[in-house]
Parts: sequence; structure tokens; C-alpha cells
Amino acid sequence: QVQLVESGGGSVQAGGSLRLSCAPSGYTYRSYSMGWFRQAPGKEREGVAAIDSDGDTSYADSVKGRFTISQDNAKKTLYLQMNSLQPEDTAMYYCGARPGRWLLVHPGNVVYWGQGTQVTVSS
Repeated sequence: QVQLVESGGGSVQAGGSLRLSCAPSGYTYRSYSMGWFRQAPGKEREGVAAIDSDGDTSYADSVKGRFTISQDNAKKTLYLQMNSLQPEDTAMYYCGARPGRWLLVHPGNVVYWGQGTQVTVSS
């Protein structure tokens, strides 16, 4: 069974940085695409950044130039480097995955979810 375990969340002041990690296990297909999503209280879950099985990436307009998604190809661990954090980035951040080549920009396309890690940015 596929499991995704996120870590790295926390509380920072505006302008600060955090690095999220997502460690997968139980993969049975040859390739997977992954992505980061976030959900603030009272809002729908939204895509933040995605990387497909070929390494192509996509970012939400709100995080372009500030966030970077990457992956350790050996261990398949997914990362999200978040710089210049702003209070509006405060949310629960989730890792998602799907077998095959997908740019996971929409939560509806995710098959497997992690449990989430909280990011809080104070002004």
C-alpha cells in the first residue's frame, strides 16, 4: 500500500523559508508523478507545485519564483523549498501522487495523499 509521509512544516515569520519533504513507500508501478497541495481554513485544497515522472514541473502563479519543487530520484523523496513566505501561504500542505506521467495541478487527479504538514507564516 502506498504511503506518503510529509515533514518539515512549522511556524516562520514573513520573509522566512521552509523546506517540506514527502517520503513515499509501497510504490508498485515503475513511475509516479507527485505534487504539493495546500488547504487553508475555509478554503478548497489547491495545487501548489507538481513534477511529473519525466521531471517536468508546474507551479501555481501565487508561488512562482518563491517555491521550488524537486525530487530525489534515488529515493523518490519529494521536496518543496519555500522562500519569501507570506502570511497568505499559511495552510496545511499535502503531498499527492499518482502512477504514470501526470502534472498533478488539480487535487481531483491525485490518487494517494499524505497526512499533511502545517505551515504557519506570521506577519
